[in-house]
Amino acid sequence: MSRKKKRDNKTLSKNDLHAAVKKLFQNNPQKTYNYKQVSAALGVAKKKNRLQIEVFLFELAEANFLKEVSTGRFKLLTAPGTFVEGVVEMTQRGAAYIVPDEGDEDIFVAQSNLGHALNGDRVKVLRYARKARRQAEGEVVEILERSRDHFVGVLEVSRGFAFLVADSRIMHHDIFIPSDQLKGGKNGQKAVVKIIEWPQKAKNPIGQVVDILGNPGENNAEMHAILAEYNLPYKYPEKVVEAANKISADIPASEIKKRRDFRGITTFTIDPATAKDFDDALSIQKLKNGNWEVGVHIADVTHYVQPNTIIEKEAAKRATSVYLVDRVVPMLPERLSNELCSLRPDEDKLCFSVVFQLDDDARILDSWVGRTIIRSNRRFAYEEAQQVIETGKGDFEQELKVLNNLAQKLRAERFSKGSIDFERIEVQFELDQNGKPLNVLFKEPKEANKLIEEFMLLANRRVAEIVGSNQFAGSSAHGAKSAKTFVYRIHDEPDPEKYETFSRFVRKFGFEAQPKGKESISHSLNRLLNEVQGKKQQNIVETLAIRTMSKAVYSTHNIGHYGLGFKFYTHFTSPIRRYPDMMVHRLLQRYLDGGRSASAQKYEELCDHSSKMEIRAADAERASIKYKQVEFLKDRIGEVFDGVISGVTEWGIYVELTENKCEGMVPIRDLDDDFYQFDEENYCLVGRHKNRKYQLGDAVRIQIARANLERRQLDFTLAAD
Repeated sequence: MSRKKKRDNKTLSKNDLHAAVKKLFQNNPQKTYNYKQVSAALGVAKKKNRLQIEVFLFELAEANFLKEVSTGRFKLLTAPGTFVEGVVEMTQRGAAYIVPDEGDEDIFVAQSNLGHALNGDRVKVLRYARKARRQAEGEVVEILERSRDHFVGVLEVSRGFAFLVADSRIMHHDIFIPSDQLKGGKNGQKAVVKIIEWPQKAKNPIGQVVDILGNPGENNAEMHAILAEYNLPYKYPEKVVEAANKISADIPASEIKKRRDFRGITTFTIDPATAKDFDDALSIQKLKNGNWEVGVHIADVTHYVQPNTIIEKEAAKRATSVYLVDRVVPMLPERLSNELCSLRPDEDKLCFSVVFQLDDDARILDSWVGRTIIRSNRRFAYEEAQQVIETGKGDFEQELKVLNNLAQKLRAERFSKGSIDFERIEVQFELDQNGKPLNVLFKEPKEANKLIEEFMLLANRRVAEIVGSNQFAGSSAHGAKSAKTFVYRIHDEPDPEKYETFSRFVRKFGFEAQPKGKESISHSLNRLLNEVQGKKQQNIVETLAIRTMSKAVYSTHNIGHYGLGFKFYTHFTSPIRRYPDMMVHRLLQRYLDGGRSASAQKYEELCDHSSKMEIRAADAERASIKYKQVEFLKDRIGEVFDGVISGVTEWGIYVELTENKCEGMVPIRDLDDDFYQFDEENYCLVGRHKNRKYQLGDAVRIQIARANLERRQLDFTLAAD
């Protein structure tokens, strides 16, 4: 006697039943069902639930999830192959867009259809059948990979349990914390919490406290919170520090014999006054033939950090040092970054060097690449070197004069061949001992900065040329078939549509960005940037020009560097603070030694990781600057400032203050003299009735209305005329 399928007589919740029906069709995309067959497949016997299923089927057909193929019989509307994988980009309202892996259009997912997916997660999405002229929509059916499981926020502690209210405006779920997972956390403290479980039917994830950062408003707590928010480390694992401390500082005579010795040649470093990790030095001497030998010496980090060690793995994971307003979070432990590898004066140091022979016109006559030993004679701060250059007086004044002259000629040559001249004013805060901002300082790059920049660019370019053009002993020159795997710093051409939009905008100010005559885009952009120097539109035009450009990234696939105008370019000169430079050092030495090409797949994955970590570090740096801007102005509520509109969105206008370059927003809700609409193409808000415009680049007077430190947000109102 056959046994009938056991039916469930309990009453199911409406949400559970709805989800079960959808899942049945998703798992059986080719089958058709009526409500009786669905009930049987789900083991539903209760009449109330069976009637609900019948209603659901018609509702899902109206929503274009199902298709009614005959009276009362339904089938999944979307055929197999309509499942898409991509990354979640949350909105502040709780919904999300899924950015597909394959470059298709974004898919909108309502908050109710996210299935516990969070910002940055990789997910599988069921894309619904497309309604005419509407945004593609879908729902998350599987979370493939979490982008993070640690979150930072403020604890709300009650008797027996607690919640973490996340700082992030796009984390819409408080994290439930059982009392035994609090680790002593107190109500109102900042903490880092790890999600350990998220039951399917639970509204909130369950977590445990990993670290107590301190109280809101405390500088250390806030800086650590920013690092944790961007999933960046704020302290070093003890085992890594211990391993670094065991590395000997002694340089064996056998090691020195393998290297070219520069200890008798004038050598110095030029760095920011606050720097402790000096990873590059310059040497200079006049040769008997009247030419100049200039050595670009880079700390030989990979001599000390061996492959597959605990230090190496930590460096690869971090990929970059992180520079916040008040601190550096180094990629390498201080024993390496500030001591063994730092090219400190009057100490023998191991380097990987690129040595050039140049004539008085900065023409490169010869070059050599290899491992060296140096001894720096002097540590210059940029300001000290600049003073020597300007006055002609001070230590190594002749050497600095020659290097500066050569650098200026290299720079002129670079721009003549299409390198784009992006020079931004650097904003820094003067802080007291507790990290409180006292003043805002502006720093423009001067000759000493540009001197270092030119020789670093020269070394980076030369190293990339050697590998990219296969210029090794025994190799056929420019042998494309035998090109070796390498790490390049690449920068693509600007998108033509974006550039055309940018050109139309600057034309309204009387400037022309499109090429004239035989100009290239890079030359026309340089002309424009030169024309706006000193004008009120300078900062806006420069900002928009940068936004128009593609982003530079790391890759094993070389397409050149458009912004610099280089066919070959890499990062070789900062291995203390960038992991790609360490990869470049290893690959370069491997090929100089005659080694075979390395695994392209392995290095492409490392390049992709390094590019992502670079973006994350830059975002954290901007967040720390934003925090200090709000902290700097929070006691000046009600004061009036001159500013320039630096951004326009559908929710308001951003204004950069002229006096201190702090930025805040005038919410569109506060523009109450008219109903304003966002004109995206023209970067402006336009009043529907009075036609008043607020356009990018316009000068405005604002009053500081609110300063929210927790959200790192400044709100302005327009001041009365």
